[in-house]
Parts: sequence; structure tokens; C-alpha cells
Amino acid sequence: MALPAFPNPVNETSARVVAGGVATMAATAIVADQPWLLAPLTYGFAARVLAGPTFSPLGQLATRVVTPRIPVRHRLSPGPPKRLAQGIGLGLTAAASALVLTGRRRGAYRLLGVLVAAAGAEAGLGFCAGCKLFALAMRAGLVPETVCEECNDIWARPRSARAARSTDGTSRPAAGLATT
Repeated sequence: MALPAFPNPVNETSARVVAGGVATMAATAIVADQPWLLAPLTYGFAARVLAGPTFSPLGQLATRVVTPRIPVRHRLSPGPPKRLAQGIGLGLTAAASALVLTGRRRGAYRLLGVLVAAAGAEAGLGFCAGCKLFALAMRAGLVPETVCEECNDIWARPRSARAARSTDGTSRPAAGLATT
């Protein structure tokens, strides 16, 4: 049995909803001193890295419940940079989990602080730090252009055209598209 593919393109509204959930959970873990919240955070990132929102409770909530109810024009963005962003989140939460397990909560909460800042920037401003790193890696030749030919196409198009395109290139609303 093969895992579902990571979505490409990704609905930005759903990505921002997921980021808001991540920021809220991570901030709660820090402020309320609840390191157990690292378990669902780490699982969620791992699930989203593997298959987008398919196995992520937060991803499912965002794509199936919240996003369809938000009355905005949904924009699309390339999937591979969002997948990198999820991978970075997985690395941060896994490292924070390891720190908690070795009795270093303060260090874990510092890593979660970085996650709160990054996820908060995505949720509130639409700024995806992982996506910016992906673009830099492409420009530096670290990521071959074949990995993300759609990235070049999407980033070259005006935003209005991106919002109306789907995975098969036809024009239709993007509300139902998956996210990271």
C-alpha cells in the first residue's frame, strides 16, 4: 500500500489554518508548561511530511472543516516548499522532544519558541520561512529544478492566476485543495 502523494499545489488558506493550530499548540506547551503537547505536534508534522493532510488531524480539520467556511479567494502555492517547511517543523519538534526526554525543558521550549514564531508568521502574515529557504536552495543549485518545475511556474504567474488554477491546470475554485 502506497502513501497518498503530498499535495501540489497547496491551498494557502489551509496552510495558514494549520500553521495557526501549530502556533497555538506550541505556545500552549510553553506557557502552560505542557511538554506532552510535543507528541501530537511531532506526529502531525511527520504525518504532513509523509502525505500532506491525509493522516494529520489538524490537516483534516483545516482542509475539511475550517477552510471551506472561510469566505476568501483561496490562493495556491507549490507543494515541495511547503513539504520542506513541514520537515523543518518535524525536525524542531523531534529535537524538542529529545530535549524534554533528557530533562532539558528550557532548551525544548526555546526550540518551540522558534516554531511559534515561524508558524505565527505563516498564519498571520502568509510568510513561509521554509518556502523562502526552498527558493534560496533552488537558486543555489541545491534543489534541482526538476524537483519543483511547478514552483517556477507558480511563482512566475500573477497571484490572481495562481488562485484560479488547480492541479490539472484547469480553472476552478481552490477551496477544496489539500494543504500541508
